[in-house]
Amino acid sequence: MAYIKINRSNLIHNLSQIVLKTGSVDKIAIVLKDNAYGHGVDKIAKIARNFGITKAVVRNYTEAKEIEELFDDVIVLGGNIIPSPKLSYAVNSIEKLELCPERTRIELKVDTGMHRNGIKPNELQIAIGMIKDKNINLVGVMSHFASADELGSGYFYQYKNFQNIKKIINECGFDNVRFHIHNSAGILRTKEFKEDLVRLGIGAYGYNPMDNAFEKVELKPVMSLYAKKVSSRMLLAGERVGYGGEFTAPKDMIVSTYDLGYGDGWRRGDVKQPYITPSGKEILGRVSMDFITLEGDEEEVCIMEDANIAAKHFGTISYEITCALHANIHRVIVD
Repeated sequence: MAYIKINRSNLIHNLSQIVLKTGSVDKIAIVLKDNAYGHGVDKIAKIARNFGITKAVVRNYTEAKEIEELFDDVIVLGGNIIPSPKLSYAVNSIEKLELCPERTRIELKVDTGMHRNGIKPNELQIAIGMIKDKNINLVGVMSHFASADELGSGYFYQYKNFQNIKKIINECGFDNVRFHIHNSAGILRTKEFKEDLVRLGIGAYGYNPMDNAFEKVELKPVMSLYAKKVSSRMLLAGERVGYGGEFTAPKDMIVSTYDLGYGDGWRRGDVKQPYITPSGKEILGRVSMDFITLEGDEEEVCIMEDANIAAKHFGTISYEITCALHANIHRVIVD
């Protein structure tokens, strides 16, 4: 069966690079949503916890329950609110705040400029009043950068807005509230980190989303994808292979099918622009649901070792490449 290698050493290297930015491992909350960006939440969570990370970020309550025992503090970004001592819930609207039971632990999200989720700044006083009246536990105040990985003023505009939000919250008498807006791009471009927390997603997994104009932090891809041979055959010159026969053998050649396809979350792509593996093998013809065809007869082949390269080929981003790989692909930890 096709499988994914998770490189423990590379993950630890990436986390160590971020600690150099934050000054403390305690300021890192690792983002484990969507199966740890496709890497395998069970394995990534254990490595992160052994490294010393005590905080995690997930998509919903179901994901939170998968990793709750490993962490002291879990931020839940969406879904139904089910109060729990370790969980704090991102609240994106006044309407959602109204539904919070008494003593619910929340992270109030404020829209500082991305205009996707979060209460508007002019709703902040209303939200503060509701939090006090309903005896809700305000654990944190958060926002999200829209373009920290790009040149331009957007990053500075949002950060300034967030500082204003912080000032208002402090003036309203809230003690022991944490503030966090930095994602991977935000922390990678920061010279002096002054916030309480970074929500570390794609950077943990080895991908630096920053524009080339920024100072580079060396990160190492954690995931590599392998496929195993199903069968081999001699393809004679002029014979075609796969659905539609879109690859014609230019010579007599040995070809093999491998157990990976779009049913596993691998991209189908354009047969006229075939994907090339790290060892230089072109995928021959169409990618089918469960199989690809390559020249040669190796027992297994590395299909991908850097999602940025695959993303560039398919016209997308590394996030989509890794997240698309199905959870039923076996993951194995290597050093």
